[in-house]
Amino acid sequence: MIISTIDWIIIFSLLGLTLFVGLWVSRESGKDTENYFLSNRSMPWWLLGMSMVATTFSTDTPNVVTNFVRTGGVSSNWQWWAFLLTGMLTVFVYARLWRKSNVSTDLEFYELRYGGAPARFLRSFRAIYLGIIFNVLAMAGVTLAAIKIGQVMLGLSAIETIGIASVITVIFSALGGFKGVVYTDFILFFTAMAGAIGAAYFCVNLPEVGGLSGLVNHPNVAGKISILPDFNDTNALITLLIIPLSVQWWSSWYPGAEPGGGGYIAQRMLAAKDENNAIGATFLFNILHYALRPWPWILVALASLIIFPDLESIKTAFPNVTEGKLGEDLGYPAMLTLLPSGLLGLVMASLIAAYMSTISTHLNWGASYIVNDFYQKTVNPEASQKELINVARLSTVGLMILSAGIAMLFTDAQQLFNFIISFGAGTGLIFILRWFWWRINAWSEISAMIVSGVVSIIFNMKSIDSALFGDVFPIWSKFPLIVLITTVAWIIVTYLTPPEADKTLINFYNQTKPGGPGWEYFKKKRNVELDIKPSDWKVPQGILALMFSLLLVYGLLFGTGYLLYGQYTSFMIAMTISCIGGVGIWKLWPKIKVLAIGK
Repeated sequence: MIISTIDWIIIFSLLGLTLFVGLWVSRESGKDTENYFLSNRSMPWWLLGMSMVATTFSTDTPNVVTNFVRTGGVSSNWQWWAFLLTGMLTVFVYARLWRKSNVSTDLEFYELRYGGAPARFLRSFRAIYLGIIFNVLAMAGVTLAAIKIGQVMLGLSAIETIGIASVITVIFSALGGFKGVVYTDFILFFTAMAGAIGAAYFCVNLPEVGGLSGLVNHPNVAGKISILPDFNDTNALITLLIIPLSVQWWSSWYPGAEPGGGGYIAQRMLAAKDENNAIGATFLFNILHYALRPWPWILVALASLIIFPDLESIKTAFPNVTEGKLGEDLGYPAMLTLLPSGLLGLVMASLIAAYMSTISTHLNWGASYIVNDFYQKTVNPEASQKELINVARLSTVGLMILSAGIAMLFTDAQQLFNFIISFGAGTGLIFILRWFWWRINAWSEISAMIVSGVVSIIFNMKSIDSALFGDVFPIWSKFPLIVLITTVAWIIVTYLTPPEADKTLINFYNQTKPGGPGWEYFKKKRNVELDIKPSDWKVPQGILALMFSLLLVYGLLFGTGYLLYGQYTSFMIAMTISCIGGVGIWKLWPKIKVLAIGK
């Protein structure tokens, strides 16, 4: 593959622009941790929404989608499409609660909701558990994709790719803080989308593919295009649709799709001007993330089945790819090597943009945990703002180095996706209920975290996996079993341990005002003074808005696909459903805005 001068100009222009933004905002961002991690809580909804979308548009995402499509067809994407339920529940129920909490990180929430030594331990431990371990795993997946792209498109070694990709990202992330991340995300989102759409258009119109009609009718592709799994294939139906929609979306912790909100999504909600901006940001994010972005990647993945029908053809075309990195997800970067000059530069710039936007967010988010929830709480409570900023910048560099090392150990992006999903299985229900069920305590979360991790590791051991799943239990039952065991364990622990102190629970309620029958019961049972108003309980309205939003977004997602497939009747039905959802949201929005500003 030959990279022309115009390609290099496009690539270096993007790199220079992002570095300039990081340097431009570095002086203001370095004033204190409030500025460095939350930009002084002054961000508008549209900028935060764009930042959320850019962050989840990483180099590994098109690779994961390609892996899904090449191995199981378009319907395999339900493994992540199901998380729309999580996202919209966050929009209409939890966004206002997070902004009302006024904490600096979602881990600081633990000492608002819980009390005493267990809460302090949970906050510090989760800072390491999420801020370093899970965060590094997520970044490793992104870096693994960058390594594969570097090998396939540029012939670079893993070390060379990591060195080039990470240096500028670390510089503007460490210097610019959260504001630098959000501002560059706005630029990177449009660059990434332009590259993805341009690549899809070119790949579909290759002579071997023959346009959209040739694509969907090609024998290598025809059996892969269905948006819904085959209802006659029980295993596929359960694995790809029933489990994701009935269990996975509420039970698993996954970066960017945490039940009840969390991680870098919570960080952006906390950085919003007010509750209304927090709701608007997450709503925009979920529409763009699920309705706008998937199809360019899916089209390239389907086209790759024609040009590179199997792994052997990819291996033959790219003999320099190391054996440990050979996987179906290479179909995406393999297709990009066919792009012409100019478009190639734009697409490469878009991939670099996707990498930088995701990694920069994870670095800033992880550093916020290390500084606010571990270093300041455990190591040096008297640390000055200057010292905390320096620790944040050192943490940024350290996280990058760790993730690069771990990326060398994995073969494909779906390995990491499956591992993270199963490792947090069963913990999600706590994150949803802890706002409304007063009886949940710090030991509930500690036990869920431990049980989920231990059971997941045991079930994924080769000897136990082969002995239990396939013969004793069906293969698809592994994930629900982890969820069931974890859920039963934390509920038992909840009732075996004392509830949080009344003072802690009263302070939490007065700060966030979640409302609901759970808090009414607490008030009567504990005989405490608690100012519960009927207007505090907004969950029924939120669930109704959630249902309309699902019609809106899934309708758009399906409608786009049917239009591309040339199935115009299905397209019209899907768009009608989407319009019904849109009208429902429009009618409810005045009530949602009242909810957001707390009136």
